[in-house]
Amino acid sequence: MTSLGRWASSLRFRLLAATLAALALALLLAGVWLSGLFREHVMRQFEAALTLQLDQLTTQLELDASGQPVIDPQQLSDPRWRTPYSGLYWQLDQVSGDGAIRSGVLRSRSLWDTTLPLSADALANGAVHMHEGSGPQGAAVLMLERSVALGEQPGVRWRLIVAAETRPALEAVDRFTGVLSISLLVLGALLALAAVAQVAVGLSPLRGLQQALVQVREGRSARLQGRFPSEVQPLIDDFNGVLDRNAEVVARARTQAGNLAHALKTPLAVLQQAAAQTPPPGAAPDLARLVQEQVASAQRHIDWHLAHARAAAAERLPGQRTAVAPVVLGLVRVMQRVHAERHIHIDASGLPGTLAFAGEEQDLQEMLGNLIDNACKWARHTVVVSASSVAGRLCLRVEDDGPGIDDQARAAVLARGARLDQSVPGSGLGLAIVTDLARLYGGDVRLETASLGGLGVALSLPAAD
Repeated sequence: MTSLGRWASSLRFRLLAATLAALALALLLAGVWLSGLFREHVMRQFEAALTLQLDQLTTQLELDASGQPVIDPQQLSDPRWRTPYSGLYWQLDQVSGDGAIRSGVLRSRSLWDTTLPLSADALANGAVHMHEGSGPQGAAVLMLERSVALGEQPGVRWRLIVAAETRPALEAVDRFTGVLSISLLVLGALLALAAVAQVAVGLSPLRGLQQALVQVREGRSARLQGRFPSEVQPLIDDFNGVLDRNAEVVARARTQAGNLAHALKTPLAVLQQAAAQTPPPGAAPDLARLVQEQVASAQRHIDWHLAHARAAAAERLPGQRTAVAPVVLGLVRVMQRVHAERHIHIDASGLPGTLAFAGEEQDLQEMLGNLIDNACKWARHTVVVSASSVAGRLCLRVEDDGPGIDDQARAAVLARGARLDQSVPGSGLGLAIVTDLARLYGGDVRLETASLGGLGVALSLPAAD
């Protein structure tokens, strides 16, 4: 995966994590708030119902002929008052002037033989207090009490109490909370799926951009191509502008290098031709030879620096891709003509057709041309050219059945201008140019013993996918 692909994946993960975390927090807070709101509503309704019951009891409370308080049970509409331990209770306590309490003066049948325990507190006449406590059989109850004055009884107050078990209300709250939790979980799952889809759709332009970059890196395209959203298009335009600018700079450098070559080759050719002519009478006999040697040396240096400048200008430019097989086969045809008189057999039949070099075609021709030409010069009968790809590297081998090179001399022949045998034509720059070009592309050149018995040259270069 490319760095952009890793960045997109990381961004996708961060966006999803942040979205899901915010979603989970929002749902949790919403659940707590809704559950608390519903509980508060239920308890208010519960308290309002108890207050209504207390008001009904208060209206039914009166004194009989003997001055004792009475409440007619038949006047109470709720049947739970008459059912033992029904969960709804009432009780009337007497509070004397000295604070003594006589509990359970009157009580509902639902209390059976128990009373509601309630601590003494000071209540203004008609005031209502609410308490939480324990009712019959230890059940949790909510109690409302009201202080009532009846008749002409100085120092005596009556405390009317209504209580109801809170378990049904709390069970309703729990059921609501359970249904709410399930609903929020389902909603959260749906929203999480929506968030995943939203992030995937939102980052899809980055996947398209990654694919476009792969096309450029592999040499299938010189520019980023495709349809992108308006938010991403400025980035694409700027990047394509950089690519166009680089291509323009490379083209200008090549043009200048070509102009320099033409400008220098013509006077050098004139000098060489003049030096080759018969020297005039009285001229120094060594002058022609000296001019020829210096012109040849200048020509070698020009070839060297032009090849080096061209490779440096094209080094690692995006969009470079050169198929290996056509270049090798073209060079084989040329070398067979150049060395036709020696009847050298050049075997390149084992080249895979899918291999490609991540660089300029001219540079690959320069490197392989020097290697194949050098192998043909030293070969007795056969030269073999092979290629393979290993771990993203292009491995090229040129072998011959010539005399080969000793291990001690192999390092020397890679130096610029080095020639082990002056009888064989050449400038001594071939292997040096190959080595420099290969290093500019991050590759290398190794001299080995060929399976044919002669010299084998292994050239390692970056491979295009």
